[in-house]
Amino acid sequence: MAAATCAFLFLVIQASVSSASHSRPRNVIEVEGGPNDVVWVVQLSDLHFSVFHPERALDFKRLIGPALSMINPSLVLITGDLTDGKSKDLLTMKQEEAEWIEYQNVTDDVIMKSGLDKKVFYDLRGNHDSFGVPEVGGEYDLYRKYSINARLRRDGNVQSVTLQYRGRKHVFVGVDSFMEIGLRGPTNLFGHPTDELLSDLDMELGQWDAGSTESVTKIAFGHFPLSFTATTDKGKNVKDVFLKHSLSAYLCGHLHTRFGKNLKRHHVESSGTYYQFNMHQGNPSDKSNENCSKNAESSKEFWEWEMGDWRKSRSLRIVAIDSGHVSFLDLDYQLGSKDTIVLPTFPLDSRYMHRISSSRDFQCPSTGTSSHETVRALVFSRRVIVSVSLKIYDSRSGHFHLVLDQAMIKLKSNGSRGDMYVAPWNWRAFIDPSPDRFLLQIEATDISGKHTYSQPRPFSINGLTAEANWKWKEFFVMGVQWAALYEPLLHILHSLLFILLVVPRVFLIFSKNYTAYNKNNPSRGSREKRICLSFVDTGFFVLVELCRLTEIWWGILLYLLYLVFFPWFFGHVSSEDGKISYMTQRGWSVSSSKNGSQNTYIGVPDIMVIVLPHLGFVVLPTFIIVAALAAERTAYRSHLHSLSGKKEDDHYKERKRYVISRRFSDAFGFWSVRWMRKLLLFISLLILWKHWKQCRAIVKAYDMNPFLHSPIYCFWIPLLLAYTIYRTSTC
Repeated sequence: MAAATCAFLFLVIQASVSSASHSRPRNVIEVEGGPNDVVWVVQLSDLHFSVFHPERALDFKRLIGPALSMINPSLVLITGDLTDGKSKDLLTMKQEEAEWIEYQNVTDDVIMKSGLDKKVFYDLRGNHDSFGVPEVGGEYDLYRKYSINARLRRDGNVQSVTLQYRGRKHVFVGVDSFMEIGLRGPTNLFGHPTDELLSDLDMELGQWDAGSTESVTKIAFGHFPLSFTATTDKGKNVKDVFLKHSLSAYLCGHLHTRFGKNLKRHHVESSGTYYQFNMHQGNPSDKSNENCSKNAESSKEFWEWEMGDWRKSRSLRIVAIDSGHVSFLDLDYQLGSKDTIVLPTFPLDSRYMHRISSSRDFQCPSTGTSSHETVRALVFSRRVIVSVSLKIYDSRSGHFHLVLDQAMIKLKSNGSRGDMYVAPWNWRAFIDPSPDRFLLQIEATDISGKHTYSQPRPFSINGLTAEANWKWKEFFVMGVQWAALYEPLLHILHSLLFILLVVPRVFLIFSKNYTAYNKNNPSRGSREKRICLSFVDTGFFVLVELCRLTEIWWGILLYLLYLVFFPWFFGHVSSEDGKISYMTQRGWSVSSSKNGSQNTYIGVPDIMVIVLPHLGFVVLPTFIIVAALAAERTAYRSHLHSLSGKKEDDHYKERKRYVISRRFSDAFGFWSVRWMRKLLLFISLLILWKHWKQCRAIVKAYDMNPFLHSPIYCFWIPLLLAYTIYRTSTC
């Protein structure tokens, strides 16, 4: 009996300890003062404080403190790349303590000038903040020493805070998905969430789901866009967690503005594995029989909004939540501070509305249209605002016609946090099947007579979303799922190279006369067919001529096999002195702190920035140029034979070999001076220049000696090209 009692008590204690270990204290901030039902936060990203660019920190210190004081947000989210971690030549990437000391001093000054509580600042780690960090919490992990989160003892890679205001909860969850071992750049480009991190993220996003009847808006923030986020070891991804919780938006950075300022993406459950052509995913909902029950399942969709950087663009974003409606405004501080800021909060921009739930808000009056009765806008200003007016334009005729010009009224008793202006309107008059027919603009006039306008933006009362397409650079970084594409692209390049190398060789071995397949000149048939066959003949001729240079052919084959099975180079993967690892196309082989001396491959797909450019822009062009040089030599021989005046019957074997080469040479009139060879030599120099740049970047990035740590990677291609040029120089 005593033994049974002890066992029972042991199980109870163990269950209590386990339950306590999985529960976290909820960080809740009560939002006080007006305006009602509205909260707003500020996002900053990619500060890149650098000892070589002090103006970044100076501008941040000069502009952000006063800006935050004017905006008075409930939270300030800094989404990664707090410091730059790059040398002056941008090639060596590791932590610099001077940059972190500067970051700490500047943020302390900004917090003081803003008048905000330090606890409302959340700064996450970006890939630059983990360059060369061999161990989280170790000597080289300066984020854990100087960041705001670290100084406030916020541990863990998932940070959660809830803004609560009069029955509404707004959950903000930050996620740090950096690699456990912080590789030096450039092979540190992607977010690497773990299964444990996704479990914590799932728990934090769902912390208010059980037994809560209050309205909950969920927003996540992090550094890496989902297009640059890898899956976990079990194949799980961050996107599925966000969809599960019907996230309103995911705020991120990382891509800066060099790829465009329209880096936004809509996500639904049925997503493509490798790419998404359009910013909007899924079809707009036009269901006539919406389920308006409070127990109806939430729509599985969310927006991903990447913002510009502070490094060059001096960008700041305000995100507002008005009765559950999420809107944002991106500001450019390159030209200095802003005296007045206008952010419309309703109606929403139809380009960035939820494609499914927005329609439900319109069709279910009890849940959505109670907020439709007024147009609302937040106005922040250093000066006294004397008037705010609402302007609505109709663009149906192709021109913008002003159809509504109405004064907006400032809500009373709301001066404690910010100023909200409202204007009642007949919203039913703007129901239209076109989501971008009507445009909204707010004008604010201060006491000095200066007018400030919001950007005209389309809106749709009935929940239809307007199309917004990417430019090609925006699609390149947001629409392409690079983590999923690395393996397929690698296999395609390998297959292409081996096919082009092996198939002609096999054909040459088993064919007595490689031109026999085309011994009957296709004189009949269409001109297009003859041209097509001529290109095929020429291409096959070039590849077969390479096979005749046996030592060069074997040199290319051995190099390809080396790249597949052996290390490409050795180098210092982190800032830890004396620790040298090697990289293959499977990743960096490093000793895991968890597994002791056991080696593991990390940095996939990050290594694609080295592997794919080398295969695609160095190895493949080298293969083509080497084959072309061999073919040019044969074509030049054919040209010399045509000038010799010898009868072709006396050289029957030679004639059979050069049937295609003579046709190839006759197509050009400059063989006598070998202009084609000179062009190929010029292209060879371009390839060598590209290869030299890659080798130089790797040598600098990983503190390596090319003669000791990467002789084959660095010197095989130049030697192969040099030998081919020598071998084909004479006939």
